[in-house]
Amino acid sequence: MQAPAAVPAQAQDAATRLRITPVVLAGGAGTRLWPLSREHFPKQLIDLVGPDSLLQATVRRMQGFSGKHPVDATAIIVCGDEHRFVTAEQLQAGGMQGRLVVEPARRNTAPALTLAASLAQADGSDAILVVMPADHAIPDTGAFHRALALAAGHAEQGAIVTLGVPPTRPDTGYGYIKLGDVMPDGVRHMERFVEKPALELAAQYVASGNYWWNSGIFVVRASVWLRAIEALHPAIHEMCVAAAAEGEQDGQFFRPCPRQFLLSPSDSIDYAVMERLDCGDAPCRGVVVPLEAGWSDLGSWDAVWDAMDKDTAGNAARGRVVFEGAHSSYVHSDGRLVACVGTSNIVVVETADAVLVVDRSHVQDVKDVVARMKIQHAPEADAHRKVRRPWGFYDSIEHGDRFQVKRIVVQPGARLSLQLHHHRAEHWVVVSGTALVVRGDEKFLLSENQSTFIPLGVLHRLENPGKLPLEIIEVQSGGYLGEDDIVRVDDTYGRCA
Repeated sequence: MQAPAAVPAQAQDAATRLRITPVVLAGGAGTRLWPLSREHFPKQLIDLVGPDSLLQATVRRMQGFSGKHPVDATAIIVCGDEHRFVTAEQLQAGGMQGRLVVEPARRNTAPALTLAASLAQADGSDAILVVMPADHAIPDTGAFHRALALAAGHAEQGAIVTLGVPPTRPDTGYGYIKLGDVMPDGVRHMERFVEKPALELAAQYVASGNYWWNSGIFVVRASVWLRAIEALHPAIHEMCVAAAAEGEQDGQFFRPCPRQFLLSPSDSIDYAVMERLDCGDAPCRGVVVPLEAGWSDLGSWDAVWDAMDKDTAGNAARGRVVFEGAHSSYVHSDGRLVACVGTSNIVVVETADAVLVVDRSHVQDVKDVVARMKIQHAPEADAHRKVRRPWGFYDSIEHGDRFQVKRIVVQPGARLSLQLHHHRAEHWVVVSGTALVVRGDEKFLLSENQSTFIPLGVLHRLENPGKLPLEIIEVQSGGYLGEDDIVRVDDTYGRCA
């Protein structure tokens, strides 16, 4: 019998090096989930449906996956510059590892994935990328892992694999995938991607049985993605590969070259590649693996309601909520008691500085309200009353004409920037912990119930030298109290520029 042909050493080495690398796309804004999700603290950082934030749940979802190839313990996480510190903090709090890629600006998902693919190949090896948006709910992790194992096998052979969700109802909030022929393992050839349809067309899609929801989860080798984006959208490939090559490590963050990255067109994975895989220039094929794991894209309050446990009347709630004669409603309370009496099919979301009340049939329109608030320069469109910083957080608990009161919490070992203000003075009272204060040429300690005054125009810094959180009350007074009245002279977190 003739001996089997020997596998070339190069191919053996490539197969040995092939691994699975999770890639989490965490750069979204989530305006349809206002007022919980805001520009400075978007939905992926919020614990919408469980104890973990959506980001933490996405990274944790890969734990325990076993298959043909090893899984990198360190995920590649692409996020925005304004969210890098809280993203790193959440990973640390969850006991997770991540390589944080900080985008200089939003350019949608295709450039984000191209950055990740470039970095995954930086050591000369290849990887099967499991690309996951950071804002999904998938309760059945076992079913998710089984779908991934099937998808990884096809990705290894050079396909771009998308996980398609067999629809349970017509839904205008999702894109759809038209299915092609069935393969022996139940995987389908991908015929085409279609945009979010009107309700009547969505009903036709579901009734035909030939369309699945587009989950937005992709499985593809890094090299395959780079060849596809180069062939189908060369401008994204050129700019993003160059941005990755010329990027720099900044502590725990990788910063792509801004000059190159900002020249990249903005486009989604769907538009840039998936919708064009049936054209003659496409260097690879698309396949669809079914995902039946309770998947939900938490893109609206109705999707959050759908993902929650409900009472016998179809109501779901988080926080201090009372229902009386209410039906099919969702209520979230951040603090105050919310009572719903005789209501039906509504969403109520209460936060410290804003309350949303919306009919469930109009939840997609919340983004339009946020857009209007941005035009009106309403601060509630962008930030919560409680604002997170790399050193801790502050909460603006009261304000009026020429004064503002903040509660400031500084984590152990952390410190604020050395700074001054042109338009305000500050009074600090220590509530708990120990404060190390720099004020001009002075440097001194304050303990509980002690206070100090920072005159207008004087350089100052607040630091927590202790092992417990430092909490102070800050009273600002002056003609202008905006956050842009900060001149940073020195900053541990690189925010002076």
